[in-house]
Amino acid sequence: MHIEVWSDVVCPWCYIGKRRLESAIRMFEHGDEVEISWRSFELNPESPQRDELPLENLLAEKYGMSLDDARAANERVSNLAAAEGLEYHLDRAHSANSFNAHRLIHFAATHGKQALMKERLLRAHFTDGLAVGHTDVLVEIGAELGIDRQEIREMLDGDRFAEDVRGDEATAQSYGISGVPFFVIEKKWGISGAQPTELFLQALSQAWNELHAATPR
Repeated sequence: MHIEVWSDVVCPWCYIGKRRLESAIRMFEHGDEVEISWRSFELNPESPQRDELPLENLLAEKYGMSLDDARAANERVSNLAAAEGLEYHLDRAHSANSFNAHRLIHFAATHGKQALMKERLLRAHFTDGLAVGHTDVLVEIGAELGIDRQEIREMLDGDRFAEDVRGDEATAQSYGISGVPFFVIEKKWGISGAQPTELFLQALSQAWNELHAATPR
């Protein structure tokens, strides 16, 4: 069973949703037959490559709230992340243009490391406070996973995989996806948001049963 996940590496709910889906798959009796593909989605495609803001400032500016309210919102999402075993340090995180990070995820897929790259970029942004919009940072992250630094730099300096990112985003638009995370099972069933693990498990079971209802036993 194939699941496509549209998400962004700078989206706090996407990391939480990822963990909840993974927990559901571990609990699912056919979990070893579930395949995940990570699709690109930019929450802030107009974000500059280098002009970074602390997340609390970005949140306050975007939603017209005070810095204290933004810090409180970050604390709430950090607590929810902690319940899923994630360690958020949103005081270290900054806004970032994620386009090249998405290109790197597509590049990593050609090395059989898409899932590892997705996880590492999320951790880099939310836990380590690394600037995932910067080429040098992306090169080092890729090298951590065993991909040649020069290959990564040449890819990022060019336009390889740009069409793949845009293609993911065009597909998301055709599906009517306006926010992430968004999960699509077998191109038939959609789940919006970082839903509870139990809901993901229920959706997996229902989709599996429908897919195999006509299969002779």
